[in-house]
Amino acid sequence: MYSGPIIDPHHHLWDLSMGKHAWLVPSDPTVQAIAGLEKIAHDYFPDDYARDAAGHNVVATVHIEALWAGNPVEETRWLETLDKSRGVALRYVAGASLGMGGAERVIAEQAAFDRVTGIRGILSWHPDPKKCFVSDPELGRNADWRRDVALLPAHGLNLELMMYPYQASIVREIADSLPDLQIIINHCGSPIDRDAEGMQRWRDGLKLISVCPNIAIKISNPGAYDHDWTPESIRDVAMHCIDCFGTERSMFGTDYPVSKIQMSYDQIYDTFKTIASALPVEDQAKLFHDNAKRFYRL
Repeated sequence: MYSGPIIDPHHHLWDLSMGKHAWLVPSDPTVQAIAGLEKIAHDYFPDDYARDAAGHNVVATVHIEALWAGNPVEETRWLETLDKSRGVALRYVAGASLGMGGAERVIAEQAAFDRVTGIRGILSWHPDPKKCFVSDPELGRNADWRRDVALLPAHGLNLELMMYPYQASIVREIADSLPDLQIIINHCGSPIDRDAEGMQRWRDGLKLISVCPNIAIKISNPGAYDHDWTPESIRDVAMHCIDCFGTERSMFGTDYPVSKIQMSYDQIYDTFKTIASALPVEDQAKLFHDNAKRFYRL
């Protein structure tokens, strides 16, 4: 089993006393509506992450924006105040409200922080409104959204994307139109529909976008769309990601503490280590450490 260094390329931190994460406040309707969300509706700081990760050789992590209310640059400023001695949140993927007006200024401000390596965009529309993160199924084709995304390469920033399989063709268009833009897909491309048709849609979507050399993928939060997960079901998803993107463009990540709703930290990395044990040692190192080091300039 892999015992080398790990870089976790996807996790979150928050201080609920700041009032910037309404979706995590116990009185918020969202907390009541999403099963299990109460498990993470509490402060989560670097010490909490370090405690959860204690059983694994995590040497560095990447913080992903957490739907901060208001000016997203404030979240980056807050992250800069946190203790870095344990390697937690050494790099940030920041927010910028792409396509909403004012993003050009925000992107420039975010890029001024040395630890910011990317901006996250969310395209996750689903035919079931209850599963939508955005209301516009064509958001990725919106001229304002595209204009803002096109600014990222000049600032040396990646585009992190949350997407569902329904957006695969749009993501392919974005990658083809901006070959200098590094795109990193979150959460295995979100295999949300678990019936045979839905899983085939997901498999086909990953094949479609993996053709683009400027797209990589994070195998993160494997239980998010697999509430009855087994090691075998997670292996099937992880290996399809690796089959599509190869070990040069795939990374293992946790999405902690959000992923705690379905899996413990140890369950996530122990499952990843079991899956990776069938691969050559050098490929294991790429998945757990080397690729994240390269993509996030650590």
